Amino acid sequence: MSAGGAAPARPVTEVAVGVLIRADGAVLMADRPAGKPYAGYWEFPGGKIEPGETVAQALERELAEELGVRVHASLPWTVIEHDYPHAYVRLHFRRVYRWEGEPQAVEGQRLQFHRPGAVAPAPLLPAAVPALRWIQLPSVMARRAADGAPASVALDWLQDAIGRGVRLVLWDEPHLAPAEQVALAQRARALAAPYGVPLLDAAAAAAPSALGAADGQFLTRAGLRHAVPAAVGGWLGAAAGSREELCRAAALGCDLALWDGGGSATMVALDARLAALATLQAPLPVYVPAPLSLTALAAAQRAGAHGLLIEL
Repeated sequence: MSAGGAAPARPVTEVAVGVLIRADGAVLMADRPAGKPYAGYWEFPGGKIEPGETVAQALERELAEELGVRVHASLPWTVIEHDYPHAYVRLHFRRVYRWEGEPQAVEGQRLQFHRPGAVAPAPLLPAAVPALRWIQLPSVMARRAADGAPASVALDWLQDAIGRGVRLVLWDEPHLAPAEQVALAQRARALAAPYGVPLLDAAAAAAPSALGAADGQFLTRAGLRHAVPAAVGGWLGAAAGSREELCRAAALGCDLALWDGGGSATMVALDARLAALATLQAPLPVYVPAPLSLTALAAAQRAGAHGLLIEL
């Protein structure tokens, strides 16, 4: 996969890929029919972008031809590349929440709705592997507003956030000494683990030797520059403010990026962030800092963001 932005040595085949998301969160997958490369391998449905088509138009056409469904709208998500023996592909993933018709195996392929976190169908195309992991990410990630409060207040905040439905937390208590940060993060992870809520722990990610030790870590933009690829069992996130940083985060194996995490989270600032993000074709899911509202979430997802980072 070309996550670092280097130009491929082979011609690029542009492909539109649809992640059809059912009301219960399950996503549609199809296996490749006989006669195609990798026949029998499971993937997300889609197909080649024809000259003159936008990604959205190509996806609507392909899903009508392959599945007999009419897409009402789709949202840009991620763009990843993979070098297969038969072709170098650039996959433009788009999320689809609204379509008309029951998906049909028009080309004789097998179809199934896959629930996030369940055992994936096998064999699976390599380019589908990260997307299957990413669909588990919620649309909202929360962070506690920095106020220098004691550790007990931070843990009370976490318990309240979980009770309010937060399912992903960026845990960062920079006002504490390093040893206190680690100790508090361990207590926070113990509190969140029974609820299945990952904490992206900025204190753990600050030390490269700690990668893989927590259920999730978060790299600052400075940390991103110096980090090395590592096998991480939990979630790994990073702050990014450029295409280069997004590609570096993807190359390091990050699961998500926080887009330009500094500065104000007002709607004016959000508009500027989204205008920049919309042109970048992010190679991994991106969260944008913003006040929590349906308007902000819709605007972020139209620009290609996965969701919002909110402060509570």
